[in-house]
Amino acid sequence: MDPVQEIQVPGHLGQDPLEGRPQGAARPLQRPLCRGLGDHGGACGPPVSVGCVSAGQGSSWSVVEPPGSENGVMHVSVGVNVVWAVTKDQKVWFRRGVNSHNPCGTSWIEMVGEMLMVNVGMNDQVWGIGCEDRTVYFRQGVTPSELSGKTWKAIVVARECDRSHSGSSSSLLSAGCFFGDEVRGSGESAPSDTDASSEVERPGPGQPLPAEPLDDSKYPTGSSASGPGAGRTAEDTTEDACPAEGSRAAGPDTHPGPAPTPAELPWTNIDLKEPKKVPSHSAAGFPETTSLSSLGLLPLGLEEPYGVDDHPLWAWVSGGGCVVEACAMPRWFTVQAGLSPSVQTLSLSITPAQTAAWRKQIFQQLTERTKRELENFRHYEQAVEQSVWVKTGALQWWCDWKPHKWVDVRVALEQFTGHDGARDSILFIYYVVHEEKKYAHIFLNEVVALVPVLNETKHSFALYTPERTRQRWPVRLAAATEQDMNDWLALLSLSCCESRKVQGRPSPQAIWSITCKGDIFVSEPSPDLEAHEHPLPCDQMFWRQIGGHLRMVEANSQGVVWGIGYDHTAWVYTGGYGGGCFQGLASSTSNIYTQSDVKCVHIYENQRWNPVTGYTSRGLPTDRYMWSDASGLQECTKAGTKPPSLQWAWVSDWFVDFSVPGGTDQEGWQYASDFPASYHGSKTMKDFVRRRCWARKCKLVTSGPWLEVPPITLRDVSIIPESPDAERSGHSIALWAISDKGDVLCRLGVSALNPAGSSWLHVGTDQPFASISIGACYQVWAVARDGSAFYRGSVYPSQPAGDCWYHIPSPPRQRLKQVSVGQTSVYALDENGNLWYRQGITPSYPQGSSWEHVSNNVCRVSVGPLDQVWVIANKVQGSHSLSRGTVCHRTGVQPHEPKGHGWDYGIGGGWDHISVRANATRAPRSSSQEQEPSAPPEAHGPVCC
Repeated sequence: MDPVQEIQVPGHLGQDPLEGRPQGAARPLQRPLCRGLGDHGGACGPPVSVGCVSAGQGSSWSVVEPPGSENGVMHVSVGVNVVWAVTKDQKVWFRRGVNSHNPCGTSWIEMVGEMLMVNVGMNDQVWGIGCEDRTVYFRQGVTPSELSGKTWKAIVVARECDRSHSGSSSSLLSAGCFFGDEVRGSGESAPSDTDASSEVERPGPGQPLPAEPLDDSKYPTGSSASGPGAGRTAEDTTEDACPAEGSRAAGPDTHPGPAPTPAELPWTNIDLKEPKKVPSHSAAGFPETTSLSSLGLLPLGLEEPYGVDDHPLWAWVSGGGCVVEACAMPRWFTVQAGLSPSVQTLSLSITPAQTAAWRKQIFQQLTERTKRELENFRHYEQAVEQSVWVKTGALQWWCDWKPHKWVDVRVALEQFTGHDGARDSILFIYYVVHEEKKYAHIFLNEVVALVPVLNETKHSFALYTPERTRQRWPVRLAAATEQDMNDWLALLSLSCCESRKVQGRPSPQAIWSITCKGDIFVSEPSPDLEAHEHPLPCDQMFWRQIGGHLRMVEANSQGVVWGIGYDHTAWVYTGGYGGGCFQGLASSTSNIYTQSDVKCVHIYENQRWNPVTGYTSRGLPTDRYMWSDASGLQECTKAGTKPPSLQWAWVSDWFVDFSVPGGTDQEGWQYASDFPASYHGSKTMKDFVRRRCWARKCKLVTSGPWLEVPPITLRDVSIIPESPDAERSGHSIALWAISDKGDVLCRLGVSALNPAGSSWLHVGTDQPFASISIGACYQVWAVARDGSAFYRGSVYPSQPAGDCWYHIPSPPRQRLKQVSVGQTSVYALDENGNLWYRQGITPSYPQGSSWEHVSNNVCRVSVGPLDQVWVIANKVQGSHSLSRGTVCHRTGVQPHEPKGHGWDYGIGGGWDHISVRANATRAPRSSSQEQEPSAPPEAHGPVCC
């Protein structure tokens, strides 16, 4: 093993670091000491040796692998908790993990920069000599938590001869180019560090300052500085915060000079690079003011071994006696980097106008360079986001694993803003399963719907993603209070809209839908939604909630939207958005009005006939509950039945409902042979069971962008869908409706500016109607309460009510309940959930010829102006569950195949209504479609417009 050449121990020269101990006394194990040449250069062998000081001289050496495989260690320096080393290739290394328990550390880390040597001070601050420029550097950012620091920064250690060619004294002082206290002349104060352009009165060149007597007792031995101009003033030695106190620097010229003058500065100019030569004529145009030489700062007879603008080449620095606090760094770096003293003099002598012009030019150049450099990286994601905002809370989660139950979870919504200003959010769900902490996360830019799932016991809501939509298994969360649920619902909805950049009122061509709870949702249609080749999947449609409460909604592409509540009240859309639980940024400030709705809750009283006592409430063991819902699967009693959700309140007592399908007797009973079966209103000898419907009204009060249209209550409404190829002639928009009593009505004066219209026109019928629809070419179809269909003839803009009804037979053994008409297609729905298409419709025979079955398990149908077909379907199978009330889109609908060939499943279940009659957005034509020859008119089906 190589002999030890030097050991460095941090601390002041001649002072024991342990207070209260005499020098030479035994020390306990304190810190690791690196074996090597130390501060005086030379080389260690490839392995670095570390010894632990004990009893003054230590006990043994431990071998530490060198930092690097090819070059050995040339220099090592030790601090309190750090070890720095320099290898032969001038690389700087930091030893990680050094402490009193592990003095050898754990590993080497290569630092940026190349140094000839490094030196560590008392509190682990680091100095060094640059390899190429031979400049004195200081390691910035060294703190107890980050001992390796952040960056090297050059400090200026100039020779005394440099001062004769420096700028004005006020400029140098204002730039902070000195160590020690302020330099003052007679009656003169130095400008502040922050105002480099301020001017103060100075004595003229011919008025030297009076010299003050020197006191040799104020120069301690350990505070001397060797090198050019190594004197100290009385003021310098009394400055406690001076970072150079106790520091020593040796330059290339170590000739001792005469005694310094009273106001002498030990070190001045700060250079980060080796300065370039500046022609002497450059400074000729700038007359110098009072220089430092005129203040008597230079010792007489000092030789200048270097030129005016030469850079001093430093060889060694030591900061072992210098304490630099990490929280209060000295101002050593305020002079412009890379400038020689003469150039600094010129830069400090220019006018403020020139400085402003130069700064503007430099800023423009930097901006242009930044744009050029970042142009190729715009598609990269930013590594560090600009801002992050987090909201946390306690909710309950309907867990994904079996047995399914509500579990307590912590949720956190993290919203971050990217460099382009776009916002995105992530919802974290923290839960515990089998005593193990886990979490799930949902990216809100993937959420396609956020739906309240209100019931009588929980304030819950569901989050749908495309994957969860296909599974029919949304993420369900529940809050403790209604207010808490509304807050989370509004916040998450706003975050979803911001992620997708969807704000404001819906577009005129939006798709509208309503859930079974009466909540209103809209979706902005994509041009690819109705594409023939690659349509957008329904499960990727984004649905956002609009305030209000309705049972059904109808719209057209001019922005006219009508709705009907559960109490058959007609409402017209005002053009706003929000309301209800959506307040603030999630709601418009105008066009929001109070809205109320009333609905009935039904339960059934069931009885079975007994030969002894007659009809009784005691049934068979296999019978349904004697008080149940319509299906008989759920027990529902008068006392135990509550409103649909906590938002509803009872407004009446229980009463018998005589309006149920099938009729009742005088007491409201319906009879059947068994449960379940078809019920009728009169008893026969084969009827062994009966039931009676009880109803109770409840009321909800909310707000939304809706205004009531008095005074007639409505059962159904239809607005003419605008054909994408039709020209607006200025006529009013055709709107037909069915009143609550079954009357057919035509609304007059409806327009985009007056969506509510002006008055009703009654259209006579021979029986009550239940459903009505008007097509894009003014073809009006209706369904009577007996299940038969009708067509209204001769309906034109000039004759809005038409002239007569044509009876259309229903499908065999079926009773129709709803009809929807597009541009050329007519679809109808029967009471058993079968969907029918009307064939044979032509301009000469608009009634068509026959019905063709399309699908079953359908509960609502909507045909748009492009003849697109959307339905609400039941019994849609997902990978996790079976859903009722699912939005479905008919695929493959084309002019030569108007019925389509399949279904695409979207959001659901729990949906009751959908309207696509405003969506006239066509898919862009592909090049192959544009090159196809046009087919004859017969191949594209009938054209009525």
